[in-house]
Amino acid sequence: MGAQKGKVRPEMKELVREASAALARLDAERLEELARCCQALNRDLRKRSGAPGDDELGAVLAAQAREAAGEFVVFTRVLEATRANLDVMMRLRVFQQEQLEYGGQARVHHWARQGASDGNN
Repeated sequence: MGAQKGKVRPEMKELVREASAALARLDAERLEELARCCQALNRDLRKRSGAPGDDELGAVLAAQAREAAGEFVVFTRVLEATRANLDVMMRLRVFQQEQLEYGGQARVHHWARQGASDGNN
């Protein structure tokens, strides 16, 4: 998040857009960077609370939040889809563990006819 001349902080809309893209790519490293950036922003806002120019900063951040509303909706959907995919993967892992523990592999071949395994019948 390089600082541009006259622009100290990245736009909230860009942060959320990048977070959505990183989550969709499962880019954990980039997600961690973005989380640290948001933590620093929150820490800075808490320190500045009551400082001169706070009203102007608050207005700027409120405008950015309104502009980023659509990006937040997209991020929420990507997050929900990722959570659903994780749930499915966890269920599959449990199912596979149960198959291994209870000998499920042997039950898979019951449907095959006797003698039909050579392909010449």
